[in-house]
Amino acid sequence: MIAAHDFYENNYARFWIADGILFFEYKPNTIIDLKVAQCVVTDRIHFQNEISFPVLCDIRGVISTEKAGRDYLAQSGSILTHAVGLIVHEKKSLTISTFYLQISKPTVPTKIFNKQDDALAFLKQFI
Repeated sequence: MIAAHDFYENNYARFWIADGILFFEYKPNTIIDLKVAQCVVTDRIHFQNEISFPVLCDIRGVISTEKAGRDYLAQSGSILTHAVGLIVHEKKSLTISTFYLQISKPTVPTKIFNKQDDALAFLKQFI
């Protein structure tokens, strides 16, 4: 099992595991294009060492997305996840998230939250 102190960071995101949940946080001013999407998914899957988790994904650092990146995340971003809680706070990230859910249709239960506590409550049912 992965210890709670394990942490990984690349140019676009940082992630760690605590209490059975994988925390994934995009860095400020991230633009999700195909290259970024492929990088973060590949690194996350490698970090998880073939163990599936519910994921709390903080997208507040994302400033825009490109269609190829969204499509890749919808298809491959759910690998080794039980469910995803998206944390948003700005109108822009809420718009991006809503668009992602409606158009890209992720393959695992995915919901949008303004508060981390609400997202964690949703994700705990998938541990």
